[in-house]
Amino acid sequence: MSALRRRLTRSRIPGLLVTQLADLRYLSGFTGSSAALAVTRRQARLFTDGRYKAQAAEEVSVAQVEIATTPPGVTAAQWLAAQRGVGFAFYDPASTLVADLTRWKAALPAGMRRSFLVALPAPIVQTLRLQKDEDELAVMSEAALLGCRLFDYVLGIVRPGLAEIELAAELEHKARLLGAEAMSFETIVASGARSAMPHGRASKTPLPRRGFLTLDFGIIHKGYCSDMTRTVHLGKPTANERAAYEAVLEAQQAAVAAVSAGASCGDVDEAARSVLRKAGLAEAFSHSTGHGVGLEIHEPPRIGAGQKAHLREGMVITIEPGIYLAGQFGIRIEDMVAVTPNGARTLTPAPKALIEL
Repeated sequence: MSALRRRLTRSRIPGLLVTQLADLRYLSGFTGSSAALAVTRRQARLFTDGRYKAQAAEEVSVAQVEIATTPPGVTAAQWLAAQRGVGFAFYDPASTLVADLTRWKAALPAGMRRSFLVALPAPIVQTLRLQKDEDELAVMSEAALLGCRLFDYVLGIVRPGLAEIELAAELEHKARLLGAEAMSFETIVASGARSAMPHGRASKTPLPRRGFLTLDFGIIHKGYCSDMTRTVHLGKPTANERAAYEAVLEAQQAAVAAVSAGASCGDVDEAARSVLRKAGLAEAFSHSTGHGVGLEIHEPPRIGAGQKAHLREGMVITIEPGIYLAGQFGIRIEDMVAVTPNGARTLTPAPKALIEL
């Protein structure tokens, strides 16, 4: 909150209306599903509904909590408009529904409806969230290591004939037993020819006796997400499959090696892409090399071709090149890494050499 207020003062912003749930948690600690935070240079007030009266009182100490009788965003906008010295207030258009904005404006005095609420030209809170402090990095490391434990567990139960959806269920059940709050996203389990689908949801398809198996999953720990992918092989791989796997592994390691504070996101992407280009597999790499991770599973920056943004110390990103050959197989290897001045610190140290089961 102090960092936000410094940013508001520097940018001459008298008021800010925050409704995006990850931003709310980051600023106030509130973990409920319905709230709005109104911030001025001197005050902060969190509005929520009666369901969260006890929870908000327990979680929020940096803002005064008020139980709203109208939608929290409406009450927050009205409160900001009533504050002395607040002639206008910003909101984040990237996380605001048109219907909500219309409702907020309609609740303001007639003379303020056209000009009081102003769209931010660029996100403020999300920008603060990009660089994690030591406490955040420690939590994210714990989340990532729990993911690695899940991978070890899964290796012990994989067997031909087990349905992909059963394997996903076993993994997610174990995650809960190990203390995960939830999964970061719908677990991807894709085997055999289905591994050629980058986001192949777990299906009733039985695991084959021979073929690749891609596992992409993450958990939420203290609000922060983890994300990792490993591809293993059931049975003995062919020479072509082994060569393809080694090319993806080399590409992934090259991109990790290119990560450091100051490096451009496009250059990190190119480090992976150039390896696959030399291997004749560039056309099979159909997505970006990675993305930011934090309170949300997908955050800036985007690690993709032509991206000009530069990495900064404290960012946490994924490095996940892959290849997908329709009707044959797919391979993806993903680590979550923290950006340091001297390179990447890998948070997901699970084995990456080809595992044959």
